Amino acid sequence: MSSRAVQGAVAALAWVICLLSGATGTASVQSTAARRPNVLLIMADDLSDDVGTFGHPVVRTPNLDRLAARGVRFTRAYTQFPLCSPSRVSMLTGLRPDTTRIHDLQTDFRTIHPDVITLPQVFRRAGYVSARVGKIYHYGNPGQIGTPGLDDPASWDHTVNPRGVDKDEEPMLTNFTPGRQGFGSSLAYYASPAPDEAHTDGKVATETIALLEQYRDRPFFLAAGFYRPHCPFIAPTRYFDMYPLDQVRLPPAHPRAPDIPRPAWFTNPPHWGLDEQQQRLVLRAYYASISFLDANVGRVLDALERLGLADDTIVVFVSDHGYHLGDRGQWMKQTLFERATRAPVIVAGAGVTARGASSARVVEFLDIYPTITGLAGLAAPAGLHGRSLAPLLVDPGAPWDHAALSQVRRGNATDGFMGYSVRTERWRYSEWEGGRGTELYDVEADPDELRNLAADPTHRDTVTDLQQRLRALMAQGEPPRP
Repeated sequence: MSSRAVQGAVAALAWVICLLSGATGTASVQSTAARRPNVLLIMADDLSDDVGTFGHPVVRTPNLDRLAARGVRFTRAYTQFPLCSPSRVSMLTGLRPDTTRIHDLQTDFRTIHPDVITLPQVFRRAGYVSARVGKIYHYGNPGQIGTPGLDDPASWDHTVNPRGVDKDEEPMLTNFTPGRQGFGSSLAYYASPAPDEAHTDGKVATETIALLEQYRDRPFFLAAGFYRPHCPFIAPTRYFDMYPLDQVRLPPAHPRAPDIPRPAWFTNPPHWGLDEQQQRLVLRAYYASISFLDANVGRVLDALERLGLADDTIVVFVSDHGYHLGDRGQWMKQTLFERATRAPVIVAGAGVTARGASSARVVEFLDIYPTITGLAGLAAPAGLHGRSLAPLLVDPGAPWDHAALSQVRRGNATDGFMGYSVRTERWRYSEWEGGRGTELYDVEADPDELRNLAADPTHRDTVTDLQQRLRALMAQGEPPRP
């Protein structure tokens, strides 16, 4: 019998027992849920893997480090689309972006898929309290802070939209890219004199702790969505002070190889014209924002432990995608290189056997949905595109022959085109404009993806194999034909 069938049989038996005991339908559902673990989903915005526990030599993240010590950190976890809304919708629906058809920051996925069952809905339907604080689905950051943004009301019983002092501090920003549209796409920063708790992320932590206290005696699915380190990089001054400017090191200044297709680049011209001192200032502000995020995550983890919930709660930490920090002149996201597509994922707490372990298996953000439902003993909807990470939570090195697919759009929906990239444990292969531009990198030998081997005849068989894997994953995401 399949695991899903076993889960269904157990749930059905519990339902019959509750009916025979005279329990109401609602009480029986909650009783079934009460025997399952809670879920705390913590999301960061625009966080690369510049995190202490992921090996960064400078950035200080003691709270994420201690979370990783209680579970498994995935060092090769890849987003489906390195842009906020497409990535988040894909993760929370368990469907590839070409299925959701969310490729921008404006479209509400419910206008296309009104009946899709999201990850929080699975828990809500099973009798859990489902609650959100801050940015889980897409918000324009910072423009829509304090509003619901592109939220999904069907996912939640309870929502909170914090607004902090950072919104009022925007006039004080130092902005090195004033020509870019809005602070949400600008390399801008401010070292704030305000205390942690006055900032939006401080309020996300405060409100999340309040919900943990409110629902401590009920099964909950609680999502805490932080806004940092997304630009503009506003954090209290003390986090800037952690990174003296003379100790901030810029990445190597690798020139652009002429055989890399033009659509592969996002930042044009390189660095958007910033000089090296300006780059250091931005890099320090990004690091400060990460440490500020980490401190607020620590407040939430402290509350989880104080309330006696840590052992009974599945904790998943994830960003929505990676982030370029000046490597090869690139900043922010929206490329198919490693820096934009890879981001930290940590799974800890209830149901996780391996502790303090690292898995180098290639996994996708799509895998988060079936992993969480599986750990909670709930059946996921049919047709999800990911797979449960449960085997890797027992043995992080377990056999796992799966590739990751990422994509990004150039131009708009009417006259633009897609780039697609497949990542295996050794290789990255990317195609632009239906194969008019191609890239192949041996990431083991060339982790910075500097040498494009796509035209090298000695790698023809590798290209053919990866093209087939790419096409198979792309076909999985194609919308069903009428």
